[in-house]
Amino acid sequence: MTIETIYIARHGYRMNWVTSEWHSVTGLPRDPPLAAFGLTQAQELADYFLSLPEDLRPTIILSSPYYRCLQTAVPSAQKLGLPLYVEHGLSEWYSPVSPGTGLHPRPASATELRTYFPEIDDSWKSIYYPSRKGEDVPEVHDRVNGLLRALVPCIERKYSGKHKRILLVSHAATVIALTRELIGDRSLPLRVGCCTITELVRKPGETGAVGCWEAKRLADGAHLKDGSSRDWGFEDITVRDGKVIDDAGQPGTENEVDEPVGLQRDLLPPGLLAHM
Repeated sequence: MTIETIYIARHGYRMNWVTSEWHSVTGLPRDPPLAAFGLTQAQELADYFLSLPEDLRPTIILSSPYYRCLQTAVPSAQKLGLPLYVEHGLSEWYSPVSPGTGLHPRPASATELRTYFPEIDDSWKSIYYPSRKGEDVPEVHDRVNGLLRALVPCIERKYSGKHKRILLVSHAATVIALTRELIGDRSLPLRVGCCTITELVRKPGETGAVGCWEAKRLADGAHLKDGSSRDWGFEDITVRDGKVIDDAGQPGTENEVDEPVGLQRDLLPPGLLAHM
């Protein structure tokens, strides 16, 4: 049995969009929690999935390790009684670091994050890590392509076909890249609002992981009382000389090692690499 439907949701409305006086619960820089409005959106997202017939609901949730994404995912995990797994491959997109400024932040492991979210099942080990040196636009698409090529068959094999519908919770840029790679169109115009849902179904007869899905809806906010909010698209980035503007790394990380990075081959089921 293969995965038939992939739901993708962006996190809810962030606290740092409301006030500059916010506190990082995890202590990680650039890791704001949800605002009260965002928490409401997360509940509305969960209520929507709960309203679906059981044979249309997701049966597994994988989330970015950032606090706002986990806050968004938890109500759905609770109301649907589902395991919540942390996957670093779904992490936020950061543009390349400026030379000599260190590295971008990286959230903690699933085991450590269970301190804040006991709903997390840390039996899933992240199979992909983005570089802390950041990514240009093609590279974030390459990252999610590599993640999906491993993630989809990994879930199918690891859980013996148990999960036909999965939910991924991530960030605007990553959601857009995921959608484009699944459809097979990197030029797809798309803007993604908070807690919107993208729903993709596998084309009949297809068994691949990328380029073989059809969109039933894209960044849809109809399930939200106030509709889609704070939408974002790649057209919003600042580009100079054809390249995205560099971003400063996190002070104090100049001597840290950027690892792990990329696909964690040793965590994949036996024989999977040969079929990717």
